[in-house]
Amino acid sequence: MVKLIIGGTGSGKTKELIDQVNTAVKEEKGSVVCVSRGNKLTFDISHDARLIDATDYPIKDYASLLGFLSGIHAGNYDITRVFIDGLYKITGVKDVAKAEAFLDALDAFSAQHSVNFTVSLSEEPSSATESMKRFL
Repeated sequence: MVKLIIGGTGSGKTKELIDQVNTAVKEEKGSVVCVSRGNKLTFDISHDARLIDATDYPIKDYASLLGFLSGIHAGNYDITRVFIDGLYKITGVKDVAKAEAFLDALDAFSAQHSVNFTVSLSEEPSSATESMKRFL
């Protein structure tokens, strides 16, 4: 399952994601991972969640992010939830069509490996494609 948190800058996406990460840590039986750009969430999310600073790794587009997430899962099959804070910021590519294709690939990965993803996206909800809307 992929869940999308979408909204413009300053709409509270990161706060909602932080709340979901902290809830997941309490409720999930498996490991919880949060990928963000920078270390701004260090003191906001529970220390029981694995916080990964994407800038420490060579993530430069959607394909490399998908490969990165696949590698994280390959190293720890106990991961049940992954949160991605700021898809456009992490990939460095603000392209609705590429983001849509990434979400579809992530959904297929989720179904195959039983990992649930929550992705925040800085985009006006009216700009979401029909395919993206199924993840809201």
